[in-house]
Amino acid sequence: MAVTVGLAMARRKRRQVVERTAAGFVINLDTEEIELLARLLDELRNLLLTTDPQAAAVLRRLFPPAYHLADDAAADQEYQRLMRDELVASRLAAIGTVDDALQQGRPLSEEGVIGFLQSVNSLRLVLGTLLDVQEDHDAESVADDDPMVGEHHLYHFLSYLLDATVQALSGQGR
Repeated sequence: MAVTVGLAMARRKRRQVVERTAAGFVINLDTEEIELLARLLDELRNLLLTTDPQAAAVLRRLFPPAYHLADDAAADQEYQRLMRDELVASRLAAIGTVDDALQQGRPLSEEGVIGFLQSVNSLRLVLGTLLDVQEDHDAESVADDDPMVGEHHLYHFLSYLLDATVQALSGQGR
C-alpha cells in the first residue's frame, strides 16, 4: 500500500488534490485512495463510538486537556465531561458528510471541505498517536524493513492531504 500511495502522490504532482471550483471543492483521489479513506473513516467512527477504555489512549490527541496544571485536574475532568459528546457529534457529522461526498463523487461545500479537513486531521492524530510521532518526524527516515513502514507512509499521505486542503481553502491551491 505504501508504494501505491507514493506512486499516486507522484502522479498527482501535476494536478491539485483538492481544488476549488464553481461547484465547490473537488477532492481528486484515485478509487483506491477513496476506498482507503472510507475504511479509515469507518474505523475512526467506530473508535469514537466505542466505550472500550483502551481506545481512550489512541484518541487522546482528539480530546486534549483544556487545563494542563495538576491543580486543574478537576476543572479539566468537568470540561471533558461537558464537551466530549459535542466534540464526538461534530466529528461524526463531519465523517458522514465527507464519506457521502467521496462515495458519490460530489463536490464539497466550504463547510464540507472543513469537515474533510477535520476528518483527515483526526485520522492523522490517531495514527500519529499509534506511531508515537513527534514534531521532528520524518517519513523518509523510516527504514523499509520497519514493521510500521506502511503506517508511516499513510501518516505522510494524510499530512499531504491535510496540507493540500489547507492550501485549497486559503485559495492557494496545490
